[in-house]
Amino acid sequence: MPHVTNYGNVFFIIATRYFVAAGLVWLIWYQLFRKKISYKKIQPRFPVSKDYRREISYSIITMLIFALVSALILFTPFKQYTQFYTDIHQHSILYFWLAFPLMMLVHDTYFYWTHRMMHHPTIFKAFHLVHHKSINPSPWAAYSFHPLEAVIESGIFLVLLMIMPIYKLHLFFFFLFMILYNVYGHLGWELYPKNFNRHWLGKWVNTSINHNQHHQHFKGNYGLYFLWWDRWMKTIREDYDEKFDEVKSRVSKVA
Repeated sequence: MPHVTNYGNVFFIIATRYFVAAGLVWLIWYQLFRKKISYKKIQPRFPVSKDYRREISYSIITMLIFALVSALILFTPFKQYTQFYTDIHQHSILYFWLAFPLMMLVHDTYFYWTHRMMHHPTIFKAFHLVHHKSINPSPWAAYSFHPLEAVIESGIFLVLLMIMPIYKLHLFFFFLFMILYNVYGHLGWELYPKNFNRHWLGKWVNTSINHNQHHQHFKGNYGLYFLWWDRWMKTIREDYDEKFDEVKSRVSKVA
């Protein structure tokens, strides 16, 4: 078993990222500028206090599980079976940078298929219903998973370390990016510009509107970073472009 100090350090890093990212975004969008920008909110209504409490409570459980899985892999003899490395010169600098987009591709594929799997009626309630209690999600919903789903989500950590060489900075920066994009996905506002969904590149990129539709309607839009699996598998919602255009075309009624 990993030493309690190692486990505590990993949990501290994960929790700090979550509370700083989700907390700052929530403070800015949901408190400081709420009235001024509410007309652009994807779903006009706002979550209530019990929704925030539920999302944060389950997120804490999720982070405890994430930290345990990470510590079990990195701070036990199991590490020797992974491709984790600590000397940056063990692989080229070119590989160091190319590993990040490769990690995104792997994670996006892992997420899409495990996400679709958890939507199967036989296991949906046990694994994924907790996350979908946030029909109108807030940034705090980023890690709001049932413990069973948290285990599935943490599996990407093992997958990456088993299939490709991973340096310690890969883990630090990739999972920092992951929580930031996850918070954006649950933000409730769209940050990409108007017509981004119709751009030759933007049509393949997941957006906050896309994921918000998934929470609101429960079906379709299963991707994480990209939309190609949804487009290839024909699981993207037919009204996605219409919804994106509608949200980005809103005009403030306040003079």
